Amino acid sequence: MSTAPHAGLAALRTCWHPIAYAADVGDTPHATTLLGEPLVLRPGAVHSTQERYGIVWAALEPPTWPVPDVPELDDASWRTVRTGPFAWACDASRQVENFTDFGHFAFVHAGLLGDPSNSVVAPYEVHVDGPVLRYAYGRPDAPNTSEFPVFAAEERKDATRRTRYALHLPYTIVEHIDWGGADGLVYFFASQPVAADRCVGYCLVARNYNLDQADEVIQAFERTIFAQDQRVVESQRPDRVPFDLAAELHLTFDAVAVAYRRAMRAHGFS
Repeated sequence: MSTAPHAGLAALRTCWHPIAYAADVGDTPHATTLLGEPLVLRPGAVHSTQERYGIVWAALEPPTWPVPDVPELDDASWRTVRTGPFAWACDASRQVENFTDFGHFAFVHAGLLGDPSNSVVAPYEVHVDGPVLRYAYGRPDAPNTSEFPVFAAEERKDATRRTRYALHLPYTIVEHIDWGGADGLVYFFASQPVAADRCVGYCLVARNYNLDQADEVIQAFERTIFAQDQRVVESQRPDRVPFDLAAELHLTFDAVAVAYRRAMRAHGFS
C-alpha cells in the first residue's frame, strides 16, 4: 500500500482534522500522526488546535473553514455517546465514502440497518453548498434487536427512517435521523487522515430519547457496524478514493459518491 503524498495534501493542511478524544489526552504529551506528519499534543504546541464536542482538532496551516456546527451536541437535553475511535487501513476518503453508500445497508448490515428482501434504493438529490454536500434519504426502517435497542421504540415511529445528511469536506459527516415523531438521533463522524493508507474515525451519537440507557449499548452497536464495514472497505483498491470519475463504475444510487469526487476535485483535495 502506498504512503506517498498526494496532490491534495496542501489543501488538506488547511482543514481542521480530529486527532484524539479529549478524554484520552492526559497531562502527559500525546503522540499522533496527521497527514503523515508526527504530532505531539502538549501545552504550547506549534500547530493550531481546538477542542469541540469532546474531540481535539488540529490544523497544520491556518484553517479555511470552521468545525461544523451541530447544536444537538451542545444541548444538555440530548445524550451524546462517544464511540470508537476506529482505526482502519485505508485513506480517510474511503472511510467517509462508506457512509454515502445507500446500497450496502441491506446486505452488509442485514438485520441491523437493513433487510436484503427490501433493498431498493429510492431516487434522491444532492445539493452542493460550497464545501458541504446536502442530501436526504428515506429508507425502510429496521426493527430494534433485543441486543441493540438503540433506535426509537416501535410505538413512537413509522416504517420509514428519514435521514438528512451534511457531508462537510473533506472528511466529516453529520446525520440527522427521525422516524416521523419527536424522537431524533444525530450521528457526527469525522475521519483523521493519518497517512495515505491509514485513518482513524471518531463517531459521536446523540439522541433525545433512551436517556437512561447505558452508553455501552450504543458503543457495542457501533463496534459491530464499523467492524462489518471495515472488512469491506479495507479490501477496496486503491486504498484512496479515485477522484477520476472514469476510474470506477458508478450506479444511479451513487449520486453522493459522484458529487463527493467532484467537490473534492473542485476544492483541491484530489
